[in-house]
Amino acid sequence: MNYRHAFHAGNFADVVKHVILVRIVEYLKRKDAAFRVLDTHAGIGLYDLEGNEAGRTGEWVEGIGKLVEQGMSGPTAELAAPYLAAVRAQNPDGGLRFYPGSPLIVRHLLREQDRLFALELHPDDAEKLRENFAGDIQVRATHLDGWAAMGTHLPPKEKRGLVLVDPPFEQKGEFDRMVAALVKAHQRWPGGIYAFWYPIKDPHEIAEFVDGLEHTGIRKILRIELNIRPFTNPPRLHGTGMIVVNPPYALEAELKVVLPELAKLLAEDGKGRVRMEWVAGE
Repeated sequence: MNYRHAFHAGNFADVVKHVILVRIVEYLKRKDAAFRVLDTHAGIGLYDLEGNEAGRTGEWVEGIGKLVEQGMSGPTAELAAPYLAAVRAQNPDGGLRFYPGSPLIVRHLLREQDRLFALELHPDDAEKLRENFAGDIQVRATHLDGWAAMGTHLPPKEKRGLVLVDPPFEQKGEFDRMVAALVKAHQRWPGGIYAFWYPIKDPHEIAEFVDGLEHTGIRKILRIELNIRPFTNPPRLHGTGMIVVNPPYALEAELKVVLPELAKLLAEDGKGRVRMEWVAGE
């Protein structure tokens, strides 16, 4: 599995992941106190949908392309509005040429008192990330191993915030690494919000991952998944998932509104499947 951001920018998984991300950040903004977002696998920040990577796969056409073309209405549109505003901010001339990754989406939402710490291990990507945030005093973009930072950069001085973990799954053992990283980070900062993205290919692999989360003993773990196609053999990317630890109290209710609409819009047959359940409650 390789889900390096540039090749899949703006695809269905990005849309779901970033809508969830936006809802969490919008919740954090309800209080005046400052917060910090730690993005452990930030990528380069901004992607050219006509460029070599995203243009080659064209996955964005069935993701953000569908959302922009067909739109949403009612409460769903209201919940997705900050996300779409962040996308439009990178396309001031209209159309859809550039797609913001998670660090730029977060940056679009930050208030003056909030901060973003964006990490990227790939040296070339880290350099591009720094360039995209050059001169921005609210953002620290660093060439650093995001897994290690979860042990050394928590808790943040703001005491409020989110850790987004969105690895490219270039190496084996990423699911086990997420469980281990959560345990380490949660010991240092039990009150933080943690969001772990994962691809859905092998249902047995996902089951083992969820079982590992259950055995951590950590409470308040919400599992969120959206599948756009039935499982196949050999497996392919069937869906997208996110584990949120200490989710905002409003998140579950908001996602019950927006995810079914995204499932209809993004699924191959218009009948995407949403799964949302508590791995561990209070």
